Amino acid sequence: MTTKGLGKPVKPDQNNRKRLKGMAMNYGTTVRGTFVRRLNRFAAEVEIDGKTEPVHIKNTGRLKELLVPGAEVWLEASRTAGRKYNYSLISVSKNGILVNIDSQAPNTVVEEALREGKVKEVGEVRTLKREVVYGQSRFDFYYEEDGRKGFIEVKGVTLAKGDTAMFPDAPTKRGTKHVLELADAATDGYENVILFLVQMQGCRRFTPNAEMDGDFAETLKKTVQRGIRVLAYDAHVTVSAITFGEPLPVTIG
Repeated sequence: MTTKGLGKPVKPDQNNRKRLKGMAMNYGTTVRGTFVRRLNRFAAEVEIDGKTEPVHIKNTGRLKELLVPGAEVWLEASRTAGRKYNYSLISVSKNGILVNIDSQAPNTVVEEALREGKVKEVGEVRTLKREVVYGQSRFDFYYEEDGRKGFIEVKGVTLAKGDTAMFPDAPTKRGTKHVLELADAATDGYENVILFLVQMQGCRRFTPNAEMDGDFAETLKKTVQRGIRVLAYDAHVTVSAITFGEPLPVTIG
């Protein structure tokens, strides 16, 4: 791939197209830009080829440590004519490491990993379903295999302090609720997993961000004591793709 020229479109060449085949999350044409400022939760201004224009942000989180003026960013060109924005911001370069910020990517990436048996702690699964309702809860995945059954909740991670990946980057009552609901399901014989997908490489461990959200960190610790498995994997990120990576050690409390 060539990355020369700010805003120059980048498309996978023939060799890269073969290499990317089967990857979990591939983007279309991408361009490089310079972050200017955030307009609101959903939009920002980015300089592309010397012109500042509004773009869609594929993540409504705070991302304060990533979306800073002057940061190099990568955007996916719209594939649909007539959209409000011509580009969607999908990744940010921080200290030379590319961080994918697409909040829709983690579930897509993890689904393919599960289907291919790449989540070693879960193994091969015969049945896999998305967005399954259990009681009053809706979990990201439900799986079955040889009498085993379980739910998996996926959380995308974009925050790193040093070589430690952390979640959340802002208080998350919704995240705490998901953890509690998953623990409740375990009482009915389900194998339940919380999987944190770190949307970058370079991290050597994962831990909950107790300083940002003590309730979430404490709840996660208690659910582990109730038998919930907490996993973390990093991801391989390029300017046009993100795919499942390697497991990271998890430290909780």
